[in-house]
Amino acid sequence: MSEHFIHDDDRRGARQPERFDPERAARLDDPARFKHLPPEEVARMLDLPANGKLLDFGTGTGTYAIELARLRPDVEIVAMDEQPEMLDRLRAKPAAALLPNLKPVLASQIATFKEQIDRVLALNVLHELGDEALRTLHALLKPGGTVLFIDWNAEVDRPAGPPANHVYSPAEGRTRLEKMGFQIEMERLFRYQYAIRAR
Repeated sequence: MSEHFIHDDDRRGARQPERFDPERAARLDDPARFKHLPPEEVARMLDLPANGKLLDFGTGTGTYAIELARLRPDVEIVAMDEQPEMLDRLRAKPAAALLPNLKPVLASQIATFKEQIDRVLALNVLHELGDEALRTLHALLKPGGTVLFIDWNAEVDRPAGPPANHVYSPAEGRTRLEKMGFQIEMERLFRYQYAIRAR
């Protein structure tokens, strides 16, 4: 998903030079995405604790946040994005209104979640995150919390996502996260993406 969490004045370390264009937001709601990255698999990799709190970091139009909220009604899903127009699209979805455990939040409120999050999902945003955003993300976690990064794979031909030179290979993604102080505990390849779970 082209979710995003980048402030224009903090792109140091980000591979993609510009943020996602909301004019392309309809692509985020394409149900074909679930064929290559099923929400059930995302939930399994997240390993959400009972009654926990998940932050969908750069939720975009909330496509995966909605599915995760359906799958885990016991978990509070904080759907965060920096662009208000993306959250407006999320709130306008009838499915979102039926999920009391789904909470859309602007990225400007991120400080209120420091050390309160059990799991973070960073879906298709690693290539957009500057160093400071990654530090902020790390600071959100409770002790023992983890982040699941899923991003486009620069090494495969893809029908969607940014150009190859705007994203990382799995090895480059791992190296970037390790340099930022994350400890890798799981890696997995999908058809067009790779996943890295870290703490």
